[in-house]
Amino acid sequence: MKYGYVRVGAGVPEVRVADPQFNVEEIEKLVLKAQAHGVEILVTPELGLTGYTCQDLFFQQTLIEEAEVAMMKLMDFTRSMDMIIVVGMPVACNTALLNCAVVLQKGKILGIVAKNYLSNQKECNEKRWFSSIQDMPNAKVWLCGELVEISRYQIFNTPSCCFAIEIGQDLWAPQAPSVNLALMGADIILNLAADTSLAGKDEFIRNLVGTQSARCLAGYVYAGAGFGESSTDLVFSGLALVSENGNMLAENLPFGMGQQLVTSEIDVEYIKNERRSNKIFSDAVKTMEQVECQHTDTDMMVRHNLELTRSYSAHPFIPSTKDALDKRAEEVYNIQTLGLAKRLKHTGCKSVVLGISGGLDSTLALLVVVGTYDRLGLNRKDIIGVTMPGFGTTDRTYTNAIAMMKQLGITIREVSIKEACIQHFNDIGHNIGKHDVTYENSQARERTQILMDIANQVNGMVVGTGDLSELALGWATYNGDHMSMYSVNGSVPKTLVRHIVAWYAEVQKSSATREILKDVIDTPISPELIPAHENGEIKQKTEDLVGPYELHDFFLYHVLRNGFRPSKIYMIARKTFNDSTYDDTTIKKWLSVFYRRFFNQQFKRSCLPDGPKVGTCGLSPRGDWRMPSDAVATSWLKECDNL
Repeated sequence: MKYGYVRVGAGVPEVRVADPQFNVEEIEKLVLKAQAHGVEILVTPELGLTGYTCQDLFFQQTLIEEAEVAMMKLMDFTRSMDMIIVVGMPVACNTALLNCAVVLQKGKILGIVAKNYLSNQKECNEKRWFSSIQDMPNAKVWLCGELVEISRYQIFNTPSCCFAIEIGQDLWAPQAPSVNLALMGADIILNLAADTSLAGKDEFIRNLVGTQSARCLAGYVYAGAGFGESSTDLVFSGLALVSENGNMLAENLPFGMGQQLVTSEIDVEYIKNERRSNKIFSDAVKTMEQVECQHTDTDMMVRHNLELTRSYSAHPFIPSTKDALDKRAEEVYNIQTLGLAKRLKHTGCKSVVLGISGGLDSTLALLVVVGTYDRLGLNRKDIIGVTMPGFGTTDRTYTNAIAMMKQLGITIREVSIKEACIQHFNDIGHNIGKHDVTYENSQARERTQILMDIANQVNGMVVGTGDLSELALGWATYNGDHMSMYSVNGSVPKTLVRHIVAWYAEVQKSSATREILKDVIDTPISPELIPAHENGEIKQKTEDLVGPYELHDFFLYHVLRNGFRPSKIYMIARKTFNDSTYDDTTIKKWLSVFYRRFFNQQFKRSCLPDGPKVGTCGLSPRGDWRMPSDAVATSWLKECDNL
């Protein structure tokens, strides 16, 4: 299946100023290259048939006519091609000259879009040669033997997407045409550009393109003029970009001397889903400026078998660079501490109680509580850390829990749950040798009761430790570790928890604390509810039971953030993970487990305690995720079975 992807290309051919015949041959070479890459829509630079820097030669009839002859040659060259090609050229219209984008397919002109906002910069005053389409409504011209309307706003409808065009400095306008075009239904915006290169300008354009694609919830393809333009006073870097909703999918290395082509796949299905769920966008549609827009249908071939060239992050919740990751960790930590600080001030609680197991989640929760107390100027001794050894507690986690609490200077309480659980098993007639769900959940609920009762003793509140990934899988005991009075980790995915703890360890002045935290990070994830091996090592490893958290976080992100269907998630997971860790069978197995647990365990998420939201994905029933507890996963699991 195609899954809504459209392969686009931003091409930068070499040009010769005022030589349309040479330029069209270079464009033809680029078209063949794009065709070989499976490009469905190709955009080339502004005024690419003549060159952007012709200056007063634009007044010469020879140049205008030669550009038209070159266009006829390109039309003939593309007669048997399904690809849509967008080329820039000057078009004479009555007594004016317009800077235009001509859209071609199968040897025919589908439409012509003219530039709205002309540059009047000292180094390149377009108003000397061109007129704005705003001054010429309802313009029509004969071009290459066809009578064609020239539009200010035009949307081209294909079976795969709707695309539209703005030219060069149109993007720089306070009210860029792309805003209205997106609100009128354009999924992808193409920009034929010829921005001059100045120190730092390419980076500015990257940011501008990325920001505009995010504002418009659209794909944005930018092709800038490059090598061969006149260097009398200016240089053009040939910047080519493909962006999707603020995410830069592909870009070239500017200042190249040869022909360049940048390709990627824009996910139109994702864009449409974003627009459906973003009510700001739909409200803007209702209040948008009413402008006349021409719609043109095309018969672009739908390619069902598309091999993706774009990549997806294996860890979508984790930034790709160390600096960005450290910044993200600090940001999340600050959100957590600020949220807890408000809750403490509001309730007047002076004490906080939390269970410390020596695992990652409780460690992060403890670090957040400590940071909150420091921000509020409170005494850390009013933080009650409770370690509750049970049947599966290992020496490693117990030792780390005690050592960490001592290093952080909080009050330590130890309450063994063994005798209480044994008494409980006797009371309900449960065989202690039967290590089933009753055996495990009794321990989790006993621990929660202890924490709640101690909180009552000290007039405090229980801070929960469970994370977002556990909530997605329902990997929590209902009314056990599932419940607290405030949950600081509830929207932090497991893959990010580890990195926040690692960041905290790095910024610590205490080497002893740093070493403890490093060992916590290296400890296998486990609820420790089953007795350990004879050698004292953890026997019950969470990821052996429910699957790798990096896979589940990958699934979770694309389910919550993008609304992708199982087969699409499977497809991109295979592309992302198959070269490294997980084969097809493993991915399929855990994807099915994810959907089964995600649906079956919704009832636990329907009554979650309060907690701060730290990212775009969350499962709070009060805002982020509203799902009936009785919803069935039949359709999703059926699709998983057919993978």
